[in-house]
Amino acid sequence: MAETIHIGRKISKIRELRGIKQETLATELGVSQQAVSKIEQSADVEDEALNKIAKVLGVTPEAIKNFSEEAVVNYFNTFNDNSTNNGAVYAFNSTFNPIDKLVEVYEENKKLYEQLLASEREKVELLKNRN
Repeated sequence: MAETIHIGRKISKIRELRGIKQETLATELGVSQQAVSKIEQSADVEDEALNKIAKVLGVTPEAIKNFSEEAVVNYFNTFNDNSTNNGAVYAFNSTFNPIDKLVEVYEENKKLYEQLLASEREKVELLKNRN
């Protein structure tokens, strides 16, 4: 059974990670907060709307589509204290290499972080130029 991609939920999670309220996103998009809520409850979002939302969130539409909350959780869990096994990672009867998976998750999150950072830098420059 294929995993259902719920674009609205992904938008919501990225918005929350960025610390952006629905009202703020709505204002930036020129729509009501209720419209944003409806989008975030939708499994599918039209490409034009997705492009606008991605721009406001400072990510690409592909970053939204490929966003994985599990990858974010796994990434941050790699920093937990593994003192019970001296930091060793054991993968018995595993069909994947945990190091490869860790690198994959790291690269996905690094790209998202770099996009978010670039967006914030762009906003800072825009604010500097306003004065």
